[in-house]
Amino acid sequence: MVQIGNILLGEFPLLLAPMEDVSDPPFRAVCKEKGADLMYTEFISAEGLIREADKSVKKLDIYDYERPIGIQIFGEKIESMREAAGIAEAANPALIDINYGCPVNNVACRGAGAGILLDLPKMQAMTAEIVKRVSLPVTVKTRLGWDINSIKIVEVALRLQEAGIQALTIHGRTRQQMYKGEADWSYIAAVKNHPDIHIPIFGNGDIDIPQKAWEYKNKYGVDGIMIGRASIGYPWIFQEIKHFFKTGEQLPPPDLQERIVTLQKHLYHAIQWKGERTGIIEMRRHYTNYLKGLPDVKPYRQMLVEASSVVAIEAILAELVDKLMAA
Repeated sequence: MVQIGNILLGEFPLLLAPMEDVSDPPFRAVCKEKGADLMYTEFISAEGLIREADKSVKKLDIYDYERPIGIQIFGEKIESMREAAGIAEAANPALIDINYGCPVNNVACRGAGAGILLDLPKMQAMTAEIVKRVSLPVTVKTRLGWDINSIKIVEVALRLQEAGIQALTIHGRTRQQMYKGEADWSYIAAVKNHPDIHIPIFGNGDIDIPQKAWEYKNKYGVDGIMIGRASIGYPWIFQEIKHFFKTGEQLPPPDLQERIVTLQKHLYHAIQWKGERTGIIEMRRHYTNYLKGLPDVKPYRQMLVEASSVVAIEAILAELVDKLMAA
């Protein structure tokens, strides 16, 4: 049984990765329904929380149906991260997660996200201050290192464990790789198998089918897997992995009706969370993934992106279903 603090996550939990502009409450709702065991908010700027920036504060929204859920924060200043952790704790999540892995320039090149991997003493000091500030479990998500020549992930894990974190997720790429190339899980296994590591270690990177999840579970010995890009527009990945683990069989992919129903649920949650206009606009980025692989959907996808009301979207989806069912 994998446990973080008092949070019981089952024998081999599947985690939904924190993804900017993706893992908001509407998306988390459908991922939870399809089997995600632990989810995280989008990453939230510490400075934004301290300054009460609307966008940052809105990301603190969590709902009972999402639990257990972690709030992830990022920043380069120790005092700001400490203060932001306290603000995040007040939103009543299950845990606080620290982002030491974001590779994008405007985060990493300022010393936040993966940038802190260039200063391990600061990373350890920052983590320790956050652990002292909150009463909730603190976890971390990070990468292997800044580049191939500076991979010190075992040292990173030992430092973070010493600072008091209760679980660690490792993305099997360096910051320099961004999302290119293949994730190298051998480094993740080195952390998991180190005799002095006793916290749960979760692996992240390139898991997009149940067979690969099963292979990596057995080959690298991790305590669970975090799913990121493979879940975008395809929340069924969680239930497919669980079914494969239980039966050794591949679930058939969702049929047209299931795709449309889940898309609609996602849309309704988006509207409920941010209102009709904003909810519809923010849903537009998801249509391509939900409809991926269906024949002759390009014109309908374009119409969905241009639609400005729920009534119009419902009409387009109904027409699409009629067309595909008749084909």
